[in-house]
Amino acid sequence: MISAEEFQREIDLIIANALREDIGDGDHSSLACIPQSATGKAKLLVKDQGILAGVAFARQVFAVVDPDLEIDVKLPDGSAVSYGDIAFYVNGSAQSILKAERLVLNGMQRMSAVATKTSRYVHLLEGTKTQILDTRKTTPGIRALEKWAVRIGGGVNHRFALYDMVMLKDNHIDFAGGITKAIEKTKAYLKHHQKDLKIIVEARDLKEVDEILNAGGIHRILLDNFSLEHTREAVHRIGNQCQSESSGGITEKTLRSYAECGVTYVSSGALTHSVSNMDLSLKAV
Repeated sequence: MISAEEFQREIDLIIANALREDIGDGDHSSLACIPQSATGKAKLLVKDQGILAGVAFARQVFAVVDPDLEIDVKLPDGSAVSYGDIAFYVNGSAQSILKAERLVLNGMQRMSAVATKTSRYVHLLEGTKTQILDTRKTTPGIRALEKWAVRIGGGVNHRFALYDMVMLKDNHIDFAGGITKAIEKTKAYLKHHQKDLKIIVEARDLKEVDEILNAGGIHRILLDNFSLEHTREAVHRIGNQCQSESSGGITEKTLRSYAECGVTYVSSGALTHSVSNMDLSLKAV
């Protein structure tokens, strides 16, 4: 993953772009009927059940919109919530609260959905040594929010993007002329450009697992669409030489079975691409 500083820059960009998109030349609904001097208080009301995420993000949004807004957090990120819970209160300029409202809700609803699903997967893995990984199958423009939510839910972030890790998948391997050539070319490229990036290589069968191991210098082998039997055998062959990751067609019903094969990670795009937003509201009090 990218550094904490780089990750924060991504969050800053998301906030700046979202506010630009939403506010434009002004929130004319508020400007038309609410005096600039008016103050008020609002609560973040939970109308659903799951794992709350995005409170820290909301605090950043409010600070950008109006540094004078005061936030009183009642439930931090990672809290288990149910209908009627109040996550926080925000107090200050009524116009500022309304400017920030939609971005806060959009971000928190999505992040809470991702955190909730991730937490459910983490629970299914309890008692094993396997951890759940996210993927790059994220909503364009808000990847940092969704990956942040995965961490809040107890999951682990995979690479952030194409630039912070090398991942040689089937198309890379086929275009490069095979696994060994793809790995050799990658090592030469990284050396030439003086880049210290970890290398993950996808294997489609046990023969490819052996070829990857023979090449050496690999951080993790991705076992793509392996059966449980072949996954157990692959884990045996890999041993302590590198990490292992199962991916492809794994559901909540089969997740634990793959973990019990001994893989280091199971990755799931469903953590971010197949969730339903948590129902949250910001209500004046």
